[in-house]
Amino acid sequence: MEPRLDVMSNPTAGRILKHLVATGKALADSSLPAATQELVKIRASQINGCGFCVDMHTKDATAAGETQTRLNLVAAWREAAVFTDAERAALELAEQGTRIADAAGGVTDEAWENAAKHYDEDQLVALVSAIAVINTFNRLNVMVQNPAGDYRPGQFDQFG
Repeated sequence: MEPRLDVMSNPTAGRILKHLVATGKALADSSLPAATQELVKIRASQINGCGFCVDMHTKDATAAGETQTRLNLVAAWREAAVFTDAERAALELAEQGTRIADAAGGVTDEAWENAAKHYDEDQLVALVSAIAVINTFNRLNVMVQNPAGDYRPGQFDQFG
């Protein structure tokens, strides 16, 4: 499968991606746990059908020490005993924040309040931002049909 656009070599795409990647670096420096960030990126990417981002973030999570069991169960987090209550709250927020068009009211008060029980204001800002940014990347990759499977952790460090 060939992508519709080569965003990796296009100068305009490079300038845009540089800013998106910089946002990701700011999130990485936040107090929101790195494992939580990767879990929500994976879950949103699964929902959006972005194979490129699922590939990238499962490999990044593995490189950071995440277990294969937890990665295998992200899509079934409600039934899996391997996630903390805080991670469950983040995954629920990620699902609702990703499926805004499907949920007439957007994110429910219940999902928000549950997340707010586990994360302080700065962490909530980082969590909401991580969900928004991964949705942006998902949409970009799905629209241009970037193929999945060849990502290597650290591959896009030049955009940072």
